[in-house]
Amino acid sequence: MSQNQQRIIPLYASNGEAEAFLVFPYLFNRGGEWIGWVTPKRDVYSVMGNYVGYLTDDKRITRKRSEDELKPRLQPPSKPGKIATPASIPLAPLMGDLPHSLVDVLLDEPDRLHTVDSGELREDMD
Repeated sequence: MSQNQQRIIPLYASNGEAEAFLVFPYLFNRGGEWIGWVTPKRDVYSVMGNYVGYLTDDKRITRKRSEDELKPRLQPPSKPGKIATPASIPLAPLMGDLPHSLVDVLLDEPDRLHTVDSGELREDMD
């Protein structure tokens, strides 16, 4: 499969809305802008290299409500270009309720995944 024909996988919030897209290993927002990436072990990181959460089997990004261990910051991969998001998106898979110990990142903490040039946690560009 060529680079621009890779499969675009929608990622959902618990309310059933597609809030992000995965073109492995890159994550994009609904506007097609880069917001993070996923490791082969399914850990999710922001564009700044900060740990965000974990990609579940039902295509959600979750994190522990109280993160005991801080994961080290990783060097982000090279910035990908913008993608054209799909015009039609499959319905979300049936999702069970999350236990209280987990947070749905795309629903409850979407600011953890922001573009390179926005977000409260961005670094000064000096």
